[in-house]
Amino acid sequence: MADDTRTPAGSAGFSRRGLLGLAVGAGAAGLAIGAGAGSAAGAAVGRAHAEAAASVHPFFGAHQAGITTPVQDRLHFASFDMMARTDRHDLISLLQDWTYAAARLTQGLDVSASGAVGGSPEAPPDDTGEAQGLGASGLTITFGFGPTLFELAGVDRYGLASQRPAVLEPLPSFLGDDLDPDASGGDLCVQACADDPQVAVHAIRNLSRIAFGRARLRWSQLGFGRTSRTTSAQQTPRNLFGFKDGTRNILADDTAALDQHVWVSAPDSPAWMAGGSYLVARKIAMLVETWDRVRLLEQNDIIGRTKGEGAPLSGGQEHTEPDFHKVDSSGMPLIPVNSHMRLAHADANQGTRILRRGYNFVDGNNHLGRLDAGLFFLSYQRSPEQFIRIQRRLSKDAMNEYIRHVQSGLWAIPPGAAAGSYVGARLFG
Repeated sequence: MADDTRTPAGSAGFSRRGLLGLAVGAGAAGLAIGAGAGSAAGAAVGRAHAEAAASVHPFFGAHQAGITTPVQDRLHFASFDMMARTDRHDLISLLQDWTYAAARLTQGLDVSASGAVGGSPEAPPDDTGEAQGLGASGLTITFGFGPTLFELAGVDRYGLASQRPAVLEPLPSFLGDDLDPDASGGDLCVQACADDPQVAVHAIRNLSRIAFGRARLRWSQLGFGRTSRTTSAQQTPRNLFGFKDGTRNILADDTAALDQHVWVSAPDSPAWMAGGSYLVARKIAMLVETWDRVRLLEQNDIIGRTKGEGAPLSGGQEHTEPDFHKVDSSGMPLIPVNSHMRLAHADANQGTRILRRGYNFVDGNNHLGRLDAGLFFLSYQRSPEQFIRIQRRLSKDAMNEYIRHVQSGLWAIPPGAAAGSYVGARLFG
C-alpha cells in the first residue's frame, strides 16, 4: 500500500495523501495474535483472541460500517463541537483527516505511516500507541452530523443550512426526560465499536487528537456487553435488568426491512443522504437497586417476557410471535397493556421498526453509593419520526418507574465513503 510520511496527528496539516490507495480490506494480514501454547483450553482461547484481533470490517462502501455490522462487545461513543472561528475548509479537512485515519484504524494500523514509533524522536508520535499488537479487533467507526452543524442559533456557519434534512431537528421532550444539556447533542458524532475495549478507546483518543484546533470533545460514553444483535448468528444479549434485549431487532440479512426502516432512499430529501440513516443516542439510567427488590413475577409483567427464556407471556419461546389478545382466566391480557414489549412492538406503532445496537454501561457509583449504571441506547432509522413515535408510545411503559433518560442526541449518518473520497463528501457538492 502506498503511504506517505505524516505530520503529527492533530495538526491542521495532517496529510491525506494515500487515501486513494487505502483499498477496502487491505492490510489485514499479519494482525492476528498467535494462539498461545499450553493446554487445549489455552490454545482455544488463544485462537479465539487471534480471530478477534484479525477481524476486519471494510471502512469504505455503500453504507457506513457499524450499523448492520455484527454488534461488537465494546463501545466508545463521542460527540464533538466545531471550534469557534472555524470555516467550511476546516470542516472538510477534518472529515478528510478523520476518514484517512479511520480507514487505517479499522484495518488494525496506526493512524499514519510513521505511527506510534516510526517518526522523529524529537516530535510527538502521530499515534498514541496503546493499541499496538491488538489488531483490528472488529473495529468500526461511524460518523454523523448533528442539527447544529447546519445551523446554530440562526447562523449558517458552514454554508450548509440549505442542505439540512427537514427531519433533522432536535428531538422533542418526552415524559420522564431528565436530560443534561451539556452532555447531549453535538455538531458531530463518532461511534467506535470493537471487540477489544482498548481498540475502541484508542480510536476515539486519536480522532480527538486529529481534531485539535478544529473540533473539541463535547461528551463521550463507554459501553460494554452489547444489548442487541444484528445477525442471526448472534445470541440475544441481556441488559442490566437481566432480561434479553433486542429479540425482534432488524437483522443485517433482512434487506427488505433495512430498505423500509433503516436506509434513506434516493427519492428522500436531500439527495446527499441517500444510503445513509439517522442515529438516536439516549443514555438511560437504570435504578438497578430498586429493580432488584421487585418480585420476579412483577418483573416479567413489566417487560412482557419471561426473564429466563425471553418468551412472550402469551406462551412459546423467545422468538414466538406474541399473542396480545390472549387472556387469563379472569379475562386480563397475559401480556399487560403497559408492558414494555407490548408498547414497543411494531403492532402498537403502525408497523414502525428501528435497528438497535445499544450497550450496557456502569460509570462507577453516585453520591448515594448506588451504581451509576444503565443502557446506552443507539438506534438507526430511516427517519427520526420512527423513534419519536415509539418513544411517545412508551410514555405509558410500566418500566418508566425504574429508568431515567439523562442524555440524548440525534445525528444524520451519511452514506459510506468511496475509496479515495471521504465521509460526507456529497454534502459539500
